[in-house]
Amino acid sequence: MSELKTGEKALDHIIKEMVDTVSNSKDEIFHIGEDSRNEFEKLHNELLETKQQVISLIDEGDKLEQQVRFSRRRLSEVSKHFKKYSEEEIREVYEQTHELQMKLSVKREKEKQLRERRDDLERRLTNLEKTVERAEGLVGKISVVLNYLNDDFRQVTEALEDAKEKQEFGLQIIEAQEEERRKLSREIHDGPAQMLANVMIRSDLIDRTFRERGVQEALQEIKDVKMMVRSALYEVRRIIYDLRPMALDDLGLIPTLKKYLATVKEYDGIDITFTPLGRERRLENKFEVALFRLVQEAVQNAVKHAEATEIQVKAELKHDAAILIIKDNGKGFDTSVKKDKSFGLVGMRERVDMLEGELTIDSKLGKGTLVMIQMPLNR
Repeated sequence: MSELKTGEKALDHIIKEMVDTVSNSKDEIFHIGEDSRNEFEKLHNELLETKQQVISLIDEGDKLEQQVRFSRRRLSEVSKHFKKYSEEEIREVYEQTHELQMKLSVKREKEKQLRERRDDLERRLTNLEKTVERAEGLVGKISVVLNYLNDDFRQVTEALEDAKEKQEFGLQIIEAQEEERRKLSREIHDGPAQMLANVMIRSDLIDRTFRERGVQEALQEIKDVKMMVRSALYEVRRIIYDLRPMALDDLGLIPTLKKYLATVKEYDGIDITFTPLGRERRLENKFEVALFRLVQEAVQNAVKHAEATEIQVKAELKHDAAILIIKDNGKGFDTSVKKDKSFGLVGMRERVDMLEGELTIDSKLGKGTLVMIQMPLNR
């Protein structure tokens, strides 16, 4: 009896820690949302200012273009009747026309840069708005979880009779929740947040570079910033895919795989070939999610760990089964040697086992890896 009470106290303690952890997660996500909202306001003000500058430059450029046209007519007239004018007058008209043309060229180039900056700001604002909405949605969901933990979940102690079972149950929940929280926080911090911070720093340098070093170096700075924004956008999309690819619900497995593999191919520069076989059709949600995650894990292993340069993915949907094959030319590994912390492969096996499928991994050092998944669809 005393052991039972000790187990109950241990579980109560675990639940309390879990509630505290979820509360901290809610606060952190709230702060992420607030920071994104503040950044949104800052970029919004900068966008308004940039738009005003674009309008001003367009107006100045139009006026300057009128002066250039007038100066060109004057130059044409002088050239046609050059005997009437002295050499100094001809040179003065020519130099004036040339100077006006140079000023107009500079104005138009600056206008082009500001237009690109305006478009870039609008894209970043759109992404930040989505981040704020997602953070608000997560805060709302976590609030629901907290209510559940604070009210109903505490009654689990009364329903469970074995103290050891209750303790393991609580530990598994808190470990899984904590791991997901750490993973999401780390990915946002190391990925989009870091990239956006670098974008802000580099964007402040563009105007100074234009004034001090000229147009070409300023254009190079803009290209670098665009590459950083593109990388940040990819990271955000990848995180969204990790959480839940929206296309999976809307389009189904095959189109989602096609889109995902195309994104990986474009970003990582890897030659990826996708071959769908059989009739394209929708599957039960649990099968579509499981099959997509399995391909995602296998491809990420090939990219990150195997350092592959070529990946072939085949997906065949039969009447009663789905077959997936993922083959890469990476460095491979010895399947007879068990590696510590190989959570990716363990997770794949568990996911396949839950749906009564079969997972086969054939790999040798220096020979690449072949992953075959066979999933029955009629059980």
